[in-house]
Amino acid sequence: MSTTPGGPEFLDTTGPADAAPTNDNRKRLTVLGALGATAVVVAGGAWAATSFFSTGSQPAEALPDSTVAYFSIDLDPSGGQKIEAIKTLRKFPGFTDKINLQTDDDLRERLFEEITKSGACEGLDYAKDVKPWLGSRAAMAAVDLGEDQPAAVGVVQVTDSAKAEDGMGKLIDTCGGEGADGEVGGWVVDGDWMVISETKEIATKVVDAADKGSLADDSGFGTWTGEAGDDGFMSFYVAKGVTKYAEDLGGMGALMGDMSGMGTDPMADEQVPEELQQMLDEFDGAAATVRFDDGAVEVEYAMSNYQKDLTKYMESDEGVSMIGGLPDDTVAAFGLSLTDGWGDAMLDYVKSLAPEDADSIDEQLAQFEDETGLAFPEDIETLLGDGMTVSLGSGIDPDAIANGGPGEVPVGITIKGDAGEIQAVLDKIAAQVPPEAAEYMKVSEGDGYAVVALQDDYRGKLESGGDLGDTDDYKKVVESGDAQSVLYVNFDADDNWLVRVTEDMPEVSENLEPLSAFGISSWVDGDVMHGQLKLTTD
Repeated sequence: MSTTPGGPEFLDTTGPADAAPTNDNRKRLTVLGALGATAVVVAGGAWAATSFFSTGSQPAEALPDSTVAYFSIDLDPSGGQKIEAIKTLRKFPGFTDKINLQTDDDLRERLFEEITKSGACEGLDYAKDVKPWLGSRAAMAAVDLGEDQPAAVGVVQVTDSAKAEDGMGKLIDTCGGEGADGEVGGWVVDGDWMVISETKEIATKVVDAADKGSLADDSGFGTWTGEAGDDGFMSFYVAKGVTKYAEDLGGMGALMGDMSGMGTDPMADEQVPEELQQMLDEFDGAAATVRFDDGAVEVEYAMSNYQKDLTKYMESDEGVSMIGGLPDDTVAAFGLSLTDGWGDAMLDYVKSLAPEDADSIDEQLAQFEDETGLAFPEDIETLLGDGMTVSLGSGIDPDAIANGGPGEVPVGITIKGDAGEIQAVLDKIAAQVPPEAAEYMKVSEGDGYAVVALQDDYRGKLESGGDLGDTDDYKKVVESGDAQSVLYVNFDADDNWLVRVTEDMPEVSENLEPLSAFGISSWVDGDVMHGQLKLTTD
């Protein structure tokens, strides 16, 4: 079977249940992605971004608890997030020019128009043939039915089961083309849902399995979607059971190839390295949610902490606290903390990936230390201190940078550590690099931090510090209460710096202008790794 990320592209109930789809059949039903927005919903990402994930029945109810991967979306034409999404997207000229979506539009109809505008389904009428049965919610899933590979399944909400059967038949007849025959997929209408797969036999197995235990009632699904936070307009879930299909790289390659439509398995004969197998064994699940709120789009995710031996060295908020003390006009910054011992742990991890090369790695490190005078990992731990930030300040001048070199870039590093010890390590590095690079490896002392900067003016700003963490833009995009590492970008800073540096490309510049700030916050909480990405607009 060939699929797209949005869903099966061949659907029918005619012909024997085990008949393979022919090329003609595949071609004639490419449009079946229109089947309630399953196939095109992901391919048309802009459309997905205008939906609202409301409460009520969800596609997880129609899928069995053996589902190993799940993506759902809601095209409900009402709801606060739908309005927020469209209002936000309409700030971008490129979106408005190409789509011009209004807050009161029927998203299903607009999507249907996009899919059928090529004329492939001439004679099919949305109001008469589709709207009477098509619901708002849809999902794609990979379901474990006990076979070598999971079954690719689509689920579409229906508002009238009888009309859905007739409507699907009309969809196939109208969009099918000349001379196509045989089975092109199958579906089963069960209550409020249509379950779609490669054959009707597979769809029936999915429905029967869901009757015995649904994904919606599965404890793992509830746990991980709960960890991913409040509902949004799109949801993703990966179950622990997905690792069954990655017992060897061939299995994982086949799974990814099948789900992407490639149908190939480039790593079919490879075996999973021992370290990767351990990660698979410890993986317990993951989920993510996408939301719109007050002119911002937010992605929150949670996943199994399958690398506890490494993540335990990241459970400090010192680096995030340091970002909060950067100058208020900071353009971009990244901060994290690594606690004592992380260097040895990382070295042990690298060796575990290829145990047969461990002695060789030690020999190469010893040679490196003899040639440079650097001690690894001790000197690297010193350089990163108890916490560090890398930041870009205001005063970005592309012409000055092009003509004047690195010294014109307002970039610097602050380190929570002993300035003298850090300088000693940098002196060892400076001895190995050209003089023009070595001149930038000078450490000064700021307000409790060691400072390294390319530009003297910016060095002074870093030494004085500021209150970036108290600014509105920062607080809107950073989850500072939990975060242990943060990436922050302020698009409005430095006189709309991103718009300025792209002013020679007006179409690009005008679509960047609505951007306000962006943040990625991540943290570890016991068995769970959390993350949040947030983008705000003016």
